[in-house]
Amino acid sequence: MNISLKGKKALVGGSSKGIGEAIARQLAASGASVTLMARNEARMKAIVSELDTEQGQQHQYLAVDFSNFEGFKTTLTSFFKKNTVDILVNNTQGPQAGGALEKQVDDYQEAFDLLFKSVVFTTELALPHMQQQHWGRIINIASISVKEPLNYLALSNSIRAAVVTWAKSLAYDVAKGGITVNSTLTGYFDTDRIAQLNSKKAEKLGISPDEVRSNMEDQVPTKRIGKPEEYGYLVVFLASDQAAFITGTNIPIDGGLLKSL
Repeated sequence: MNISLKGKKALVGGSSKGIGEAIARQLAASGASVTLMARNEARMKAIVSELDTEQGQQHQYLAVDFSNFEGFKTTLTSFFKKNTVDILVNNTQGPQAGGALEKQVDDYQEAFDLLFKSVVFTTELALPHMQQQHWGRIINIASISVKEPLNYLALSNSIRAAVVTWAKSLAYDVAKGGITVNSTLTGYFDTDRIAQLNSKKAEKLGISPDEVRSNMEDQVPTKRIGKPEEYGYLVVFLASDQAAFITGTNIPIDGGLLKSL
């Protein structure tokens, strides 16, 4: 099966590193013109210069601060006045780690703005073009913690669960218009985010980060953590014509880590 996204335009959040960057690279390799969206402008500029252009793609980047919702709204509104996207990958940095007893109501509001409001607002701006052309792909990067909450990620557990239930509702409403909405549930991947969480966990447990990583790998049936490019392969498929009958789903990508159905 050959997947071609030639002629499609993609907007990828959190794409200056990690999973977001890997997704952007795979979309470009499949022929899409990609707009990177993140905070690190210098890093995005470097990535844009490296993305595949063999199929006539034109790539660009958009500097945003997901943690400043009002500023984010202004930047996105301006972008969509001049641009349209066919493939939207909703992805941001994660909120601060910590258990439920460590967080206050203001922390949940900040996480809500970061993880939920930014996703809904961006999707609202992207949808009119998708509806007009009767084709669109919306892919939300979520977490396996929406199925099996991780007690040290109370903010992420709570708000990402809201994202996937909203996405299920949206999928129903837009399906007849040729638009699919799916969420991917992220397991353990080799990213800076995992390294940071492991360092904090190691400090709390009084062990080394290497030991934390080894314990993490042992939990996964495949006995390793994922490579970011493997995430990109899944997103490219969901963005393709071949995935037109897949919508309203929550797809784990976790090496078999989830124990629930």
